[in-house]
Amino acid sequence: MRSNALVPELAVSDWRTSRAFYCDLVGFEVAYERPEEGFSFLTLGDAQLMIDQIGIGRTFEIEGAPLERPLGRGLNLQIRVPDVGAILSRLETAKIDLCLPLEEKWYRRDDHEVGNRQFLVADPDGYLLRCFEDLGRR
Repeated sequence: MRSNALVPELAVSDWRTSRAFYCDLVGFEVAYERPEEGFSFLTLGDAQLMIDQIGIGRTFEIEGAPLERPLGRGLNLQIRVPDVGAILSRLETAKIDLCLPLEEKWYRRDDHEVGNRQFLVADPDGYLLRCFEDLGRR
């Protein structure tokens, strides 16, 4: 497995809870992990993400900026998925509320528009995930 040039690593408060959220609900798979460090490298299609439990593995912190929920304020991770409906169904069964309900959104890209069928959900630590299906261009 080759890692992408940019792979976000999220500091999480409970590795097992986050791993279950990303794998069981969103659909990521574990590429490899170090349970003794509370670390997993996850993949979903071409998307790659690392999770690392605060205080067990290597946690990068900034002095004066406590790691408290919601983490990742101001950041949302856009993730292309094959079927937003399947993820939405699992989230609903797990009684996970959405931050932004399913929508069809078109964005201008130069002289055309590209479409997303998307929703926004917060993970257990408050990181925002914008899962989307590609609607093509117009």
